Amino acid sequence: MGENPAKNHYAQLNQGEENEMEIFGYKTQGCRKALCIAGYILSCGALLLLFYWKPEWDVWANCIRCSLEEADIVLLRTTDEFRIYSRKTVTWISVSALIKSRLDYPGTAEEDSVFSKAIMKPSLQVKSIQVQRIRYVWNIYAKQFQKVGALEDHHTCSAIHAKFGSGLTCNERNVRKVICGPNTIDVPVIPVWKLLIKEQSVKLHRLVESHNNITVTVCRNKEGDSCFQELESHHLVPGDMLVLKEGKTLLPCDAILISGQCIVNESMLTGESIPVTKTHLPQADNFKPWRMHCAEDYKKHVLFCGTEVIQTKADDTGVVKAVVLRTGFNTAKGDLVRSILYPKPMNFKLYRDALRFLMCLIAFAAIGMIYTVCVFALNGEEAGEVVKKSLDVITIAVPPALPAALTTGIIYTQRRLKKKGIFCISPQRINMCGQLNLICFDKTGTLTEDGLDLWGLLPCERDCFQDIHSFPADHSLPWGPVFRAMAVCHSLIVWEGKIQGDPLDVKMFEATNWVIDDSSGHKIEGQGSTHATVVRPGPKASSAPVEGVAILHQFPFSSALQRMSVIAQEIGGEQQVFTKGAPEMVAMLCRAETVPLNFESKLLLYTAQGFRVIGLACKSLQAGKQSTDLTREEVESDLTFLGLLIMENRLKRETKPVLEELSAARIRSVMVTGDNIQTAVTVAKNAGMISATNRVILVEANKIPGSFSASITWKPLEENKTEDYRGLAKAMGLEPRSPRVFTSAAPVQDDSPPTTERRIRLALASGQYHFAMSGKSYQIVAQHFRHLLPKLLLNGTVFARMSPGQKSSLVEEFQKLDYFVGMCGDGANDCGALKVAHAGISLSEQEASVASPFTSRTPSIACVPELIREGRAALVTSFCMFKYMALYSTIQYLGVLLLYWQLNAFGNYQFLFQDLAITTVIGVTMSFTGAYPKLVPYRPPSQLISPPLLLSVVLNILFSLSLQVFGFVVVQEQPWYSKTDIYSACLSVNNHMENSSSISSLGLHGMRDGAHGQTDNGYKSYENTTVWLLSTINCLIVALVFSKGRPFRQPIYTNYVFILVLIGQLGICLFLVFADIDDLYSKMDLVCTPTTWRISMVIMLAVTLAASFLVEEAVIENRPLWLLLKKTFRYHSKSHYKRLQRVLEQDSAWPPLNETFFSDSVAISVEGSMGGHSNPTFDSNEDAL
Repeated sequence: MGENPAKNHYAQLNQGEENEMEIFGYKTQGCRKALCIAGYILSCGALLLLFYWKPEWDVWANCIRCSLEEADIVLLRTTDEFRIYSRKTVTWISVSALIKSRLDYPGTAEEDSVFSKAIMKPSLQVKSIQVQRIRYVWNIYAKQFQKVGALEDHHTCSAIHAKFGSGLTCNERNVRKVICGPNTIDVPVIPVWKLLIKEQSVKLHRLVESHNNITVTVCRNKEGDSCFQELESHHLVPGDMLVLKEGKTLLPCDAILISGQCIVNESMLTGESIPVTKTHLPQADNFKPWRMHCAEDYKKHVLFCGTEVIQTKADDTGVVKAVVLRTGFNTAKGDLVRSILYPKPMNFKLYRDALRFLMCLIAFAAIGMIYTVCVFALNGEEAGEVVKKSLDVITIAVPPALPAALTTGIIYTQRRLKKKGIFCISPQRINMCGQLNLICFDKTGTLTEDGLDLWGLLPCERDCFQDIHSFPADHSLPWGPVFRAMAVCHSLIVWEGKIQGDPLDVKMFEATNWVIDDSSGHKIEGQGSTHATVVRPGPKASSAPVEGVAILHQFPFSSALQRMSVIAQEIGGEQQVFTKGAPEMVAMLCRAETVPLNFESKLLLYTAQGFRVIGLACKSLQAGKQSTDLTREEVESDLTFLGLLIMENRLKRETKPVLEELSAARIRSVMVTGDNIQTAVTVAKNAGMISATNRVILVEANKIPGSFSASITWKPLEENKTEDYRGLAKAMGLEPRSPRVFTSAAPVQDDSPPTTERRIRLALASGQYHFAMSGKSYQIVAQHFRHLLPKLLLNGTVFARMSPGQKSSLVEEFQKLDYFVGMCGDGANDCGALKVAHAGISLSEQEASVASPFTSRTPSIACVPELIREGRAALVTSFCMFKYMALYSTIQYLGVLLLYWQLNAFGNYQFLFQDLAITTVIGVTMSFTGAYPKLVPYRPPSQLISPPLLLSVVLNILFSLSLQVFGFVVVQEQPWYSKTDIYSACLSVNNHMENSSSISSLGLHGMRDGAHGQTDNGYKSYENTTVWLLSTINCLIVALVFSKGRPFRQPIYTNYVFILVLIGQLGICLFLVFADIDDLYSKMDLVCTPTTWRISMVIMLAVTLAASFLVEEAVIENRPLWLLLKKTFRYHSKSHYKRLQRVLEQDSAWPPLNETFFSDSVAISVEGSMGGHSNPTFDSNEDAL
């Protein structure tokens, strides 16, 4: 039965969001429910269990379709490829106790809110459902379920100040509290009997318990007057007014800052240890919702739950206030916890194939059931016995421990990663790490050092660059606009006695030798009592004509805008704006007459050497204007260009060796950065991403003004032949020799010698070229040249000036080409890309970050090959365990079916010994084998349905079948064999011994006991003993043969525990083979056989071991053989990127060099796809700008 969306029966929940779902309305029907209850009883709970695993069947059986408004049960279905169903019961919340009269009805703040629209009259009840810890209420007017626990998005900036600026009334707060529920992130500790996830639940409980009970101060609105009240944080509701006091404060909710300024430590969520400056929400009087108005900067006004406020600065109101935006699981911290509790399913071939294989085993079991019924029914067995025996076959053929066995490798890998400082919140992604073949790296702080060294300053006066000022220099920087920009244009703070902030800002400020005076309450002329940060000359500073400069207002750095600005005022002087950021962006904001004509050539000269270049600009403000009244657009316009700040960003020591290791393992490395394209290309060359013999082709795309079309140009990026860094500084007074700047969309004729042209063409023909492009070009290509994008990505190595949304989009485009993509970054600007990648690795000091599934405590990319190694080991371990569990169940299945032929079976202790003493112990210890230290240039198979793996399983099944059938048949041919006298073998042998009479009597006594025992269970027979001993030791053989070592795991002998276990188990089995202890044999349902037969069984097992081992090593693990077979049968990879590679190899016209193409079609909107993953901490609307 499927879903046919009908009017009012179907709707969408969280439309456009990552957790989008379809929702269907149903009403419980009494007669259907009664029939289902009868079915539960008659099936002994089997139907109930089926409905537990298939909630949609439960709803379809118990309920009838109805509108969502009438529904008492809703069925939810995810809109992703998995289409997972879940069932939720509609509950009713009563608010009648809070609303006794019309006067008590929610007031001004509630008029257009979901709270007033959800209350049904006259019952005064609210209809709600809870999905993944988030509560949704039924909006009577919109006829849909809406999320509560968060402030509505439609509020404008001025509305937030006006409606919530003085706090909620007691009645409004009480209504919201009842409807939203408490502001807590509750993770109940799972009971001991649910041990599988106990450890995780305990850790999550500890992670969230710290913020559930914090005492906070709120502002209450009592008859128009505001008063302060202290209460526990779990009483907070959206719209409450928080008052933030001085000192450190842990935030119990997400809140919008509406007055004052805060310095916040967000490392718990982002992994960034640098404090972040939060500014208050502007009182803009327009009709745009506050988020749309603030665009990308909206998060600069939001304080996130779980972060710590380390410093507050009040404005002229004297109080730092924030409006509660989200509570409970709606918060940023709640989002992190929910991502752990409800991980997104991974569409990995291993898991899909495991289900298919399970279906095959079930079909296998069905054949066995039919065989069992036929054998026992034809021999006149009772119906009950026939049913019992046939059901036994299912439990034998389909191993119930299979899912647990597949996860053991992941669990042990997770522990090994933790010891190496790599933490994981999404364990199912570990196996995917074994398939990674492309890694995207951020540059700054990932490939290069976090810290920057100030190399030089190139000041600009009267639209001309002056002589460069080198650092460190004998003479200090002269006082002037450039000096003031370096002293104030930053977001540094003094925390615990040290200057804290962005490493670039720290280096720049330290070069001035000024100090930060962070004491509060500085009286600034014309600004009232402002808690401003003041910078003053330090003891080592050169003389300055001012006492200090106050930083009145900050516009924090924005990745999308690529700049930051401050409004500063000299003590006793005028107000000025200072801006710093990407040189190209800063130059665009400056008056054209202030930007030097050779700006681009100078910029290219430095970026080509790998320097990081920052542009500086300023302007004066009109007197009398309040800094808080100015918008960012007003501040950052008509600036005067001041010059370029040149910083040296060295590669980390481990960067080059790691990239070389990845390259040797045929894993692509791609740089995705927000830095300048020339700097990025130089760093890529220095790091080894681009070898010295390879060519770099710059891809430039531009929109054609006045039309809907665009152009794209391919140009070879020529290296600037300059002297070394110090020599370059001396030469800076001269104009560099016609450096190539590719700003035009038209073809540029190459003026290099013919030999250079031939060299470039030769490199292109051999595929030794790399594309480099900017974020702007990438977006235009994605919109106008969609057909070229896959070709560009195939050889794209450097992507510069990329916004967070573009990074996410790039990762998704690589995934569409069937790459398994890893992303390694700092966890902040890379958040979206880290989330959408198959394996996102955040370099952070925190154990868990909302940014990515993996977090490395060591800020080094050395964690990337480590994670790939462990992922490959975990993947191979999963295959080994799967093969072993499949063989173990098949071996037992074959043995039981053979014995069923004689109406016999294994005894209870025999089953227990195989299941517990053998398989369970092997399942636990086989996965201990660690990862092989060297990355080989190929990956393990990603699917179970692969020829080598299937051949391995099939051949070993045939070996096991041959072994057991051979033993079963040959034992019946032995001269001492008797079908009725199970003691004849030992009796006939012992008759030749000296004390034959005593032995004979003992034998006869034993026979009588045995006869009695045989009537008790009927398991004892020569066939049973032979088949059971052979099948048990055969399990040990396949465990040894399948314990694959090199090239992905360490050799088997390094797994000491597993080897000791195998030796111990083999010793016990051989003891059972050769021992002749009546009590032991009686318990194990074994019978005595002659020594010659026991030796024969050992020889059979040795032959099976040799055959199995030979096939596994000479055929299954013989990589050259499989490559030869692929070549012989002309098998080619079906991966999109491989097919594209083969096509481009035949295309002599690709890539087009020194050519320009024009688009002739309407642009494709990619704004949606540029967003990538969205989460509360790093949501971005940059694509709407």
